[in-house]
Amino acid sequence: MKSRISASLCAAAVATGVLCVTFALCGEPPSDAASPPKSKPKVAPVKDSDRVSVAAARERAKLMHDIYDTTLDVMHRHFFRRDRAVLPARAMEDIFADMARQSSIQTRWISVNTKAMSIQHEPETDFEKQAAKEIAAGKEDFELVEDGYYQRVGRISLGGGCVSCHTNQFSSPSTSAKFAGLVIRIPVNDQ
Repeated sequence: MKSRISASLCAAAVATGVLCVTFALCGEPPSDAASPPKSKPKVAPVKDSDRVSVAAARERAKLMHDIYDTTLDVMHRHFFRRDRAVLPARAMEDIFADMARQSSIQTRWISVNTKAMSIQHEPETDFEKQAAKEIAAGKEDFELVEDGYYQRVGRISLGGGCVSCHTNQFSSPSTSAKFAGLVIRIPVNDQ
């Protein structure tokens, strides 16, 4: 008799659990009226120096669209895979390559004040070597117009996870700020 009651209680518990899960999965999500209103993203105030011509805005919007579209594609290609993970900086190199094919704008990483993780990341040209020195010394960016290209290297701050690999200091964090550089080369008409 006890086993029948236990079996009945167990069956009832399982049925109740299945019913609860079914209701939870089939239930409607809370309405927007019940959830707190989402705040709009904060946008920096527009300064007069931020304003550009409609033609320049059109070019920037197209370029930004291409960058975001390519980024989304690369993120899905690299990060939603079960077989392996890809470092974000490595995935970005695919974005650089796709954007170069679409726009003739060349982009690459360079090491500044840490070990290069690839020989491809060593500063190669005199411009890149000078930019690495300037950024290591504290500048935000370094630029030059030369041989039909506007070239800019901007500082990329390396966080804790980046620094531990780039400096091989896994146990003790670095006491000084570490940077990489992002080189962007855009063909120009005038010099």
